Amino acid sequence: MSVSTTNLGEIFHSSVIQNPAKIALIDGESGVEISFQQLEINTAKVRSILDSMNISKGDRIALFFPNQIEFLYALFGSMRVGAVPVLINIELPIETCSYIVRDAGASLIISSSQSHIFQKAIQSAQSSKISDILFSCDEKDHFPADSPDLSFHNLSHLMDAATPLSGSVEVLPNDAAFQSYTSGSTGNPKGVVLTHGGSTWNASTICKFHRLQESDRAIVAAPMYHSNALNGAIKPMLLVGGSTVILRGFDSKKMIKSIDKFKVTYLRGVPAMFKLLVDDTDSLSKYDVSSIEWAVSGSSSLPESLITSFERIFNAPMGMAYGLTEGGPIVTLSPRDGTRKLGSSGVPLPGVITHIIDPMTNEKLPSGDIGELIISSPGLGSYHNLPTIEKSTFELIGDSRFLHTGDLAYIDDQGFHYIVGRIDDMMNVG
Repeated sequence: MSVSTTNLGEIFHSSVIQNPAKIALIDGESGVEISFQQLEINTAKVRSILDSMNISKGDRIALFFPNQIEFLYALFGSMRVGAVPVLINIELPIETCSYIVRDAGASLIISSSQSHIFQKAIQSAQSSKISDILFSCDEKDHFPADSPDLSFHNLSHLMDAATPLSGSVEVLPNDAAFQSYTSGSTGNPKGVVLTHGGSTWNASTICKFHRLQESDRAIVAAPMYHSNALNGAIKPMLLVGGSTVILRGFDSKKMIKSIDKFKVTYLRGVPAMFKLLVDDTDSLSKYDVSSIEWAVSGSSSLPESLITSFERIFNAPMGMAYGLTEGGPIVTLSPRDGTRKLGSSGVPLPGVITHIIDPMTNEKLPSGDIGELIISSPGLGSYHNLPTIEKSTFELIGDSRFLHTGDLAYIDDQGFHYIVGRIDDMMNVG
């Protein structure tokens, strides 16, 4: 499972070398299967195309995609040329998407040609004075005509004609790998940059901690531009040589049917998704879900009744995860073996340091006391062009850089973490 380069765009390099014919990705809607060799070739073609467009190290490329395999070609191909893909939440309003593209300083957009997504990409390009859009186009889609200020390039056609450009631009572990945006309740989204070394470390540590293997098969229905799918399932599966089934969106019947059809072993999702799965008794009566060996939920806490129902119906253990974009992103996980505690988001990944501090005095608090959770991790990110927020959110304590999460939590005497709220909520009540 070792990676021969620090470039995150080659996270599946070992799998290509060791088992090129193994299935890496499955489109759960069409059934199309992509081997590691095909993934390598298509990613190398995207790198070749971007290289021919004079995209260079550090350039930002905004990605407008739903859940489709082409997103991963664009993501890893951008990284290989040294560029920094900017992951766009396509559900955001056009104005917010445009702001993100401008704030990131993107020089190129790669987009799905689905109408509602493509329009957001076009308007974002126009507001940012971007002159080129690469679009992944189905034959049934309308091919747009160039305008005086904007040229459109059919990525699918370019890939058909491209010669794969193997390898990747050399990067340092602390170089920017990709950029996500966090949306708060007020103000504009904040850009968070994650590094090649930190992101590879996070995926590798998840694989080891949860004993993921090349025989595992994950399924994702959450948006691939979000951490839950990309960092919790896709990247670990690619690194370990496993397979990932990609659904366009969540539908309980489709997911249950896909678990049976593709013999999925690893399920990653959010509480609302798991609730809909256990409540879909009709689909559960028709399809076999016994292949599931391990499930992990993130984003918010799970009710005890839901955990009990899931484990009874699927006959598989369920764990919790906690993370945040700035944190690398995954910070704590429930152990796959041994003790798992209800209400807990698990224990820190190996290499992660956590403390609970008094938010008023910054003094470290003992086990069981509620305070602000601060974390230090090899995967910590940084804010894009926000020096004031960077200074107030990150702090050097001794030789370690810590992130003030803003989350209220406590740690029990066995090291299990419990998230109970936000500091802002406490301040508002006070």
